[in-house]
Amino acid sequence: MEKPKTRGFSVRRYEDALYVTKVDSDDRLVPGMRLISAGGMSILELREKHHRLLSENHPEREDWAPILLQYEEGIVEDLEGHQQHITFQLFEKKPFVPEYSLRRLEQGPVLLTMTDFANPDAIAKLVEEHKDLLETADRWIIDVRVNNGGSDASYFPLIPYLMPEEGVELGNSAETMLFNCTEASCDRVVKEYNNELAPVEDEHFRQVLHSIIREWTRNRGQGFVEFDLGGVVEDTFVKGLKNPSKIIVLTDNMCGSAGDSFVEQVKESSKVTVIGRATLGLNDYANLAVQNWDGYTLMYPTSRLSRIDKGEGMTGVGITPHVHIPWTPEHITGDPDMERALAMLEGEAADGSDRNRESSTEVSELLR
Repeated sequence: MEKPKTRGFSVRRYEDALYVTKVDSDDRLVPGMRLISAGGMSILELREKHHRLLSENHPEREDWAPILLQYEEGIVEDLEGHQQHITFQLFEKKPFVPEYSLRRLEQGPVLLTMTDFANPDAIAKLVEEHKDLLETADRWIIDVRVNNGGSDASYFPLIPYLMPEEGVELGNSAETMLFNCTEASCDRVVKEYNNELAPVEDEHFRQVLHSIIREWTRNRGQGFVEFDLGGVVEDTFVKGLKNPSKIIVLTDNMCGSAGDSFVEQVKESSKVTVIGRATLGLNDYANLAVQNWDGYTLMYPTSRLSRIDKGEGMTGVGITPHVHIPWTPEHITGDPDMERALAMLEGEAADGSDRNRESSTEVSELLR
């Protein structure tokens, strides 16, 4: 199977230019350079031409990677403001290297970074190895700005730390997820889950997967059904631990799938303030089934959320943060999100007023 191709760099639009945010392979570029045209068209002209592909509600959510693959050349402006013509190159997409890390910052808070929820054993091990620190640290920062998803069950070991002592109801009786259990989808999904289950040691994750496999098998050929995960997901009212008492979660639109679910759930906790940009918003239609042919892979969703029928879906919107921090080129050379998180934990926003800004002009502007 041919490996996916990229231009060797990533961009993000700010006003009328695409800023290089990351360089994977094309060493002619450095982060901070601006792409001001491609194929003889300005970025705003390209935005108009490809508006259907760039069907997002804010420039910071636009994905320009497939657009740049359609053009062979452009004009780049370097950090000194000099412009030059550049012929784009093609590179094989480099494999994603996940990160599950935990460390105490010089300022005091504990920083957890999780770039996906695909490895339950790694996350459970991280929590167990740092249990003493996690139970005594009063302030946390959790960075899921890049999170490629995985399984909701993978972050289960973190939930008691994230919820308040008095507890919070994480279930929603008005919300259902329906799975389209066709025979073909069942066969594909069960095979994939069995492969995923084989190397996993975490007992809770294994129980969840066994229950899901049981429901797929029991409902094979029945069309849209709601799964009964009794025995694994029983009580949705969750009581938490005393520490930490303050948690900042950093999010961005590169956080999706199980990352969406994580952010949506932790927003229910009085301990947590979510800051940054809205998540990708993939869960309206989710739980992908995969069919492979020679040189071709089809991935399609097998579940849908009932919120779609009420016009409350997350597609194109994501899970919005309590505090929206607009993306600017300053994010390339610095970390305004982390600076804001540290300031909030130090008490500059300790009165909690920032938590009520979801209807502020910042977020309202994001949702237009």
